[in-house]
Amino acid sequence: MNLRGRNKISPEFNMSSMTDIVFLLLIFFMIASTLAKQLDTIEVKLPQAKGKTENRKSTTVTIDKNKNFFVDGLSISKDLIEKELIDLISSKESRVVVLRSEKNVPLEEVVYIMNIANQNAIKIILAVDSQ
Repeated sequence: MNLRGRNKISPEFNMSSMTDIVFLLLIFFMIASTLAKQLDTIEVKLPQAKGKTENRKSTTVTIDKNKNFFVDGLSISKDLIEKELIDLISSKESRVVVLRSEKNVPLEEVVYIMNIANQNAIKIILAVDSQ
């Protein structure tokens, strides 16, 4: 009498589904890493220096080549920057501002923002592109 069942279990493991999942994860992380690199949407050519500035929890002030001012990506007039910075910094735990200035912007515009930060005891970091 033959007591074996008709269904034979194959001890082999099919790797095709595993490679599909790994491939999809690889594509996902490649796309996510390119999107995560972008700090701000405002295109600014930063000055070159050794080091890298990347602090996502701090407030950013951006000055573009046309001397337009942006606080956390929102356009703002030069006269209202101090009030806006104080309002934003008071609601955050870190009193840090990252200053992103186009490399051809006059120094007086950069010093204006640095002076506001100095008067209000705010730590300021100048953003640069790594060499």
